[in-house]
Amino acid sequence: MGYAELTPAQVLAPGFAAPEVTGRAWRVRWDRARPIGAAALPAVVDFHTSGTTGPRQRWRRLGPKVWAEAGMLAELVAPGRPDAVISFVPPVHLFGALTTVLVPARLGVPAWYRESFFGELPDVGGGRPVVMATPWIFELLLRHLDWVRGLEHLTVLYGGAMLPATAGDLLRELGPERVLLVEVLGSTEAGGIATRSWREGEPPDWQLFPDVDFAGPVTAGVEVPLAVTGPRLAFRPGEPVPGSWTGDDRVVPLGPRTFRHAGRAGRLVKVNGRRINLDDAEHTLRALLDCADLALVPVADPKIGEHVELHLALRPGAEVADLDLAAAFARLGVRPRKLHVVPRIARSALGKLRHVPTPPTPDEEVAAR
Repeated sequence: MGYAELTPAQVLAPGFAAPEVTGRAWRVRWDRARPIGAAALPAVVDFHTSGTTGPRQRWRRLGPKVWAEAGMLAELVAPGRPDAVISFVPPVHLFGALTTVLVPARLGVPAWYRESFFGELPDVGGGRPVVMATPWIFELLLRHLDWVRGLEHLTVLYGGAMLPATAGDLLRELGPERVLLVEVLGSTEAGGIATRSWREGEPPDWQLFPDVDFAGPVTAGVEVPLAVTGPRLAFRPGEPVPGSWTGDDRVVPLGPRTFRHAGRAGRLVKVNGRRINLDDAEHTLRALLDCADLALVPVADPKIGEHVELHLALRPGAEVADLDLAAAFARLGVRPRKLHVVPRIARSALGKLRHVPTPPTPDEEVAAR
């Protein structure tokens, strides 16, 4: 795959959503460019929510605040002493604009961008790159282990949906001396909220960004909605900057600046009195079912109130009978009400399940047995 050689101006001037910025592979030599600052950005930058939990909405962010957030992300990956950036995150999203364009500008390192999952990885000279990742990128890296093993060190900055099981596979493959995983929890409305970094084992607790606080008092050990305040909150056109933001994440505060993530409100259901985090449940199923993709979708049930259905995208040439669904459901502890075999599962660029999943045809819907 070829990468168009672009100047910083050719990436910044059209805007992050421009087709020439998001729709092709390119490289920018920030290491050879004159350093930029917040003045290189518009006074106000517009971003849109992904549409995974409802209609897309436009949110505005002040240019200096976007630049400041890029600086904080650059500090998060600094322990890996990065000398290059390879990004797969479309700049049209806030996280993509930060990680694909502005973080490498702040680091002063060359940056490669491509949206496609397919193709060869760029030649970075076996150094210490940062990979800006979406959920599928861990699988891509595992497919190119010769390239990965040729690196002195790899840092992965991830800010999508729940971390896939392949992330753990990559950590085990490289070992703690040669890989650093940095995870960011955030949203279009609030920007980066919290982060955690690790090299092996189980992930640590989440830490709030330095300029973020819980909105109001919290009690350690008591689950609450994630509500935060800080100077980087986005605002709607024609409206003032809000004083706080409350998301659909549920968290258990562990101290004044740390918490454990309990799940997203729309992904927490009770089936026959048992509370299920659907993100965790999907994580379990992915480790047991060899399929292209899967999703657990919450549904209303006339008898028990809440239930879940499994949407399953098979690998080419595979059949449902090839999968040990009984063992997977036994491990899960819940049998989905229905199984839908679909051509694909609609997701955002950051891996989040779209608000309306791909509908199955009548002959693709079967009982989950």
